[in-house]
Amino acid sequence: MKKAFVLVAGSAALLFSCVSAFAIESEYKATSTHPVDAVWAKVGDFCGIATWHPAVAKCELSHGNKIRTLTLKGGGTIVERLMKWDKTGHSYTYRIVSSPLPVKKYISTIKVVADGSGSDIIWSGKYKAVKGTSDADAKKTIDGIYKAGADALAQ
Repeated sequence: MKKAFVLVAGSAALLFSCVSAFAIESEYKATSTHPVDAVWAKVGDFCGIATWHPAVAKCELSHGNKIRTLTLKGGGTIVERLMKWDKTGHSYTYRIVSSPLPVKKYISTIKVVADGSGSDIIWSGKYKAVKGTSDADAKKTIDGIYKAGADALAQ
């Protein structure tokens, strides 16, 4: 009986340690009347975010176009690293290297998928709140970023 308890307790501890690696998830979907290729032409440019996201004033690429530095309209910069690029699947995954956002261990994917003659922009991410910030406040921040960007793209 003791061995079974130790096995169950150990398995539960392992499961919870994996689950808590990313405590918060966000996802937002916006629908566009524009076809996938037209929307991907904007999204697929890793530094093109400055042309469509209302919070981004400027984007600069470095390190072989794998790092983008975003200058925000309200002040501050976000540095992000491209992790995975899928031109055929119309998606890319990136992580935040540094930012003033109340999140850490942030990794995100943005993709464009067909929806009839139009398309859906789906932006999702996993992250943890920084110390001193509630999960709810961190989620509210990221949800707002995704909504503003995807809605702008959908127009």
